[in-house]
Amino acid sequence: MAHQEKFGVKISNSFNCTIVFPDSTRKRYAPFPVPGNLISFVKNAMENRQLTIFFDKLEQLIKDKALIKLVLSSQRNHSSDLKSIIISLVEIKKGIRMNFVYRHKTKDITKNYDIKEAIDLIMKALLDDFFNADLFSSHETFRLLMTSHGKVKIRSNTPVIQPVASLHHDRQKDRIISAKNNIYLRELGILNSNFEVRNNMNDKYLQINKYIELMEPFIGELELPEGFHVADMGSGKGYLTFALYDYLTSILGKSPVITGVESRKELVKLSNGIAEMAGFSQLKFICGTIQEVALEKIDILIALHACDTATDDAIFRGITSGASLIVCAPCCHKQIRKEFRVSNELKAITKYGILEERQAEIITDGIRALILEANGYKTKVFEFISTEHTPKNVMIVGRKIKGQPAARKKSLESIRAVKAFFGIEKHYLEEKFVTRDT
Repeated sequence: MAHQEKFGVKISNSFNCTIVFPDSTRKRYAPFPVPGNLISFVKNAMENRQLTIFFDKLEQLIKDKALIKLVLSSQRNHSSDLKSIIISLVEIKKGIRMNFVYRHKTKDITKNYDIKEAIDLIMKALLDDFFNADLFSSHETFRLLMTSHGKVKIRSNTPVIQPVASLHHDRQKDRIISAKNNIYLRELGILNSNFEVRNNMNDKYLQINKYIELMEPFIGELELPEGFHVADMGSGKGYLTFALYDYLTSILGKSPVITGVESRKELVKLSNGIAEMAGFSQLKFICGTIQEVALEKIDILIALHACDTATDDAIFRGITSGASLIVCAPCCHKQIRKEFRVSNELKAITKYGILEERQAEIITDGIRALILEANGYKTKVFEFISTEHTPKNVMIVGRKIKGQPAARKKSLESIRAVKAFFGIEKHYLEEKFVTRDT
């Protein structure tokens, strides 16, 4: 077979692969051995112009040191513990390297690789582990979307992340929500008068940034109208509400209308004062409850740490309002625990109070996720932030998709089966739909 060159890759019959990097005067070649199955993958990929464009783009961003980060996601094997890989350029004593953060369910593993080895690993990860790759630079976001049937698409969107000030690996860690001259973080007590994070508020500052980091890909998937409406139910003191407004306006350049709903008047007054001080003109806080508050429209509904069935009220409000995105971080799971009537072999486990409590949490949130799916939402349940920082760490996210009757039927069947297994007569959220429809 004659040598073939596309997206910086050259293959020969000797089963060696060469990554080609354009130089100002010549091409540099960096050969390294490649497994046979990877050779097959690359050969097939060469026939696809979309992959060619994607890897050309990656090469150029690396060459220009313009790559902010590359995210590999959407698992090929859902049972895999590896959830995603986040890749960025760093400069260490040995020179420019690519930093890989392997995100597992309960831990992160960080490793640095030289450029040619890194690209080999990216190619292999797209073969074995992931369907999607997102390239972030200061001038665009470039997405590679693959299916299990081999179809490939690329999409180019406006940039959503600002470039880092330096590639040096030993710099102070950059946060999406910066502390520099941040008025609302100062007024909320997270920063001192010098705009430095208070020692006792570091976990809260980390939680805020982790929240925005988690929201980032979900928001990026939405096609939202100008002046879209976000409702934050049970906004409390507004830490995360302020951060989301800041991210959407200052970083993404969008024009949302965000309403924080809170039952405590003193917190509503405090938050509105801080919003005015920060110049957040389209952020307001109103006094009310999830069920009764009057809102013009809801495109994104958020309910973080709404207690017990208040989370169900929020999900119900989001679904019935036709929200494009519903985000919940449940708190307390009392209703289902009271409903447990376990009569099978699991009874030997649930007789222990702490284990019954944890099982109730899992079942409550599991049924919530299934109800979202049954109502046309693609749903994910994952860890919000490490239990090292907060015990309230489960997040449920539902993104509205086009109707899939078969998936709806399957979800309803799963709900009935789970309820029967645990002797549950009713789930509060499920009953709200029954009441509405009768």
